[in-house]
Amino acid sequence: MADLKGIDTILSQAVGARSVPGVVAAAATDRGVVYEGAFGQREVGKPAPMTLDTVVWIASMTKAITATAAMQLVERGKLSLERPAGEVVPEIGAAKVLEGFDAAGQPRLRAPKRPITLRDLLTHTAGFSYEIWNTSIAQFQQVTGTPGITTCTNAALGTPLVFDPGDKWEYGINIDWVGKMVEARSGQKLDRYFQDNIFGPLGMTDTSFKLSASQRGRLASVHQRGADGALAPIEFGLPENPEFLMGGGGLYGTAGDYLTFCRMILQDGALNGAQVLRRDTVALMAQNHIGALEIGVFKTAIPPLSNDVELFPGMSKKWGLSFLINTQTAPTGRSANSLAWAGLANTYFWIDRAKRVCGVFLSQLFPFYDGIAIDLFGKFETAVYRGI
Repeated sequence: MADLKGIDTILSQAVGARSVPGVVAAAATDRGVVYEGAFGQREVGKPAPMTLDTVVWIASMTKAITATAAMQLVERGKLSLERPAGEVVPEIGAAKVLEGFDAAGQPRLRAPKRPITLRDLLTHTAGFSYEIWNTSIAQFQQVTGTPGITTCTNAALGTPLVFDPGDKWEYGINIDWVGKMVEARSGQKLDRYFQDNIFGPLGMTDTSFKLSASQRGRLASVHQRGADGALAPIEFGLPENPEFLMGGGGLYGTAGDYLTFCRMILQDGALNGAQVLRRDTVALMAQNHIGALEIGVFKTAIPPLSNDVELFPGMSKKWGLSFLINTQTAPTGRSANSLAWAGLANTYFWIDRAKRVCGVFLSQLFPFYDGIAIDLFGKFETAVYRGI
């Protein structure tokens, strides 16, 4: 049996020192769950404790779930990785490349050199970006009155490409468009599709776009770390009645539910009798799909929301469908070619298919890639590998 008791000490000391507001962490091997722990408060200064069933905004950890839905439809012949995505959602085919701004400050736009495909979207090579890490997108939004993506308005999807499809890798609103493709081909809204094809079969009863009364009662507050390092709760929430369900970042959930999803990927698409993906589909999703392109440094354009982000410094990083892939063994013990990603409020997961272990680390804290949270996540992950 795994000996992971030391993780309690690591996490409890961090919240005791007010380094982070509250944390829920969980890990599993292919034999089952090996660790679960919750520490600190749901909101700094209030008594409600973090618990294993605390609900958090998992933000971009939504992306792997939306990618799973898309790959189910690829399996069923309803979506193609290679066909123009505009055949499914015409608005994708209307996206233009931003070449700059004219003397009057208006955007200069042109047609892309080739159509965007589902593979481009799943790998963040379509040309879309986020204003958090791209000043040109922020400028475009400002001069055109285009709202930000967390408004969950269709107009927010009207930002342009910043390069031609396939030319580079840049993190962006791609998976929101994938969600639109899933809806178009399945004939269902994204929440219903997820429930029928992923959450229901896996027993993920606490993951949703819209919070129930029970979930709202267990919701952790998002906090902001100030320049002095102090933590303060902030008002943050996605719209109650969004124009579109954000496949790139709209879900709320628990550590236990997300660990269930990770275990399904870890076990080649099946868990507890539920076959969510075929084994060969998971193997395809876990491969590098960006060729010689690299995941570079994310330079923040909105410091309150994100720090600069350099994942695995000095290491070549790749992207699957739709996961980060580290190409070398990480200092924590994570095997080369493991799968991972994160959410804006400092939520993280990894899936190590070689050593058969996966883990989830949830906090609710801006800016993204908070140094203290990342250090704590690394200590948690290291302790998992040492304990198993």
